[in-house]
Amino acid sequence: MRSRLETPVKIKQSLLALSISAVNMFSIPAIADSSKPLEENILSKNSTTTASLTHLIELALQNDASRKQYYAQSQSLRETGVASATLMDPKLKVGFGGLPVDSFKFDEDPMTNISVGLMQQFERGSTLKLQQQKSNQQADAIALQVENRELEVANAMTQLWLELGYLQIARDVLVQNKQLMEEMVSFIETNYAIGKSEAQDLLQAQLQVSKLEEKLQANQQQQNRVYSQLSEWLGDQWLNTHAQTTQASNQLDWSSVQAMLGGSKSLTQHYEYLSAHPMVRISDASIAASQTQVDIAQEAYNPQFGVEVMYAYRQANNMMGEPASDLVSAYVTMDIPLFTGNRQDRSYTAAEYQVGAAKLQKDQLLAQMNAKVNALLVDKTNLAQRLDRYQTTLLTQARARTQAVERGYQNNTAQFNDVITAASDELALQLEQARIQTDLNIAYSNLAYLLNGFDYQVDTPEFNLNQAATPVNRQPSSNQNSDTSE
Repeated sequence: MRSRLETPVKIKQSLLALSISAVNMFSIPAIADSSKPLEENILSKNSTTTASLTHLIELALQNDASRKQYYAQSQSLRETGVASATLMDPKLKVGFGGLPVDSFKFDEDPMTNISVGLMQQFERGSTLKLQQQKSNQQADAIALQVENRELEVANAMTQLWLELGYLQIARDVLVQNKQLMEEMVSFIETNYAIGKSEAQDLLQAQLQVSKLEEKLQANQQQQNRVYSQLSEWLGDQWLNTHAQTTQASNQLDWSSVQAMLGGSKSLTQHYEYLSAHPMVRISDASIAASQTQVDIAQEAYNPQFGVEVMYAYRQANNMMGEPASDLVSAYVTMDIPLFTGNRQDRSYTAAEYQVGAAKLQKDQLLAQMNAKVNALLVDKTNLAQRLDRYQTTLLTQARARTQAVERGYQNNTAQFNDVITAASDELALQLEQARIQTDLNIAYSNLAYLLNGFDYQVDTPEFNLNQAATPVNRQPSSNQNSDTSE
């Protein structure tokens, strides 16, 4: 017969209570529903964690090469716009005319002259001004890519931060449960040595410890992968010096996003906020550039003018034996767009089609982004409900079941495998709860990307031509240690 294990059961109960309380400390639904009041200490913790993440995001954006790339491209287009708005260079014309072929002398025939001339071509109407305007509009569109890149980096880093927070919570739960099982193994070994426990109980407990060690190693592997992914923006120096000391969290303060959602006039139409998104503003700039192209095509119906001035020097004498006078010539050229059917008309129609296509592209983009917001709101609502169910029902029932199985094991009415199964189920529920909490915050992060709800401050990227030939140092400054570790 198996003896009652009162001492290890008490140890088990205390350790389980410790692990459960630790998980609950991280899994309070700080963002489950904006209508529920939040405890001040949870708000303070979330604010501190959010501030640390925001600092990392700002460091990452300051060293992000893509922002500088887009800025350089926009400046390139602005310079191109200035060049395209400048008149063509004048043409110099040098030659001679009226040279007799029998003698090839310049002073024999009074018609022989050596001439120098200048020609200048002018664009049609306001074409030059419109071309510069179009270049500036295209440059504005690329400059907005900088803002979109900032949102993408903030969203990607936030999601990695939340994943890291989840993995750190999971690690703590696994470590606490491993300590629990090691206490059980030690006690069962003692009882087995005096013949009061069965070998299968000892083997089962040892197997459970090995499984937890495997999960801990897998957890550490995933954490290292997240650290490596974050080093894309924070640099390899951060990876070597600060990564392992970074304390993340699987929940953040999303009060700004909740305020946007609470102030929305419609539950399903969010165009008021989406219209401020950089991608939508890029579409607006594209529409404006296409409309400018229509104006340029309209200018093609105007005539194009050119001016030519020539001076002819003569060496021969005239018919009266006197030195022949030099000659001056001036011409004005003008093309007349008479046959516009297959040229100007087609170009103008093509430009109008492009405007229509740009407007349809914006409508499609808004529809897609609005659908994404609605899908994320569905996820947010359901995840919040599921999280509440875990906290109010599932974990309570799992704890009650574990305690019941422990009492049965003390009274010889339950097997040790039942104790292990109950403890494993409770551990799984704890991790599932942390996973749902993380997924809920990831949904908020995606909403913040779409609604422009991230809170960070970053300067306009700087780029000089020397950087094109010099590798960019992407390592953040060392003063981030105080903000990224606890």
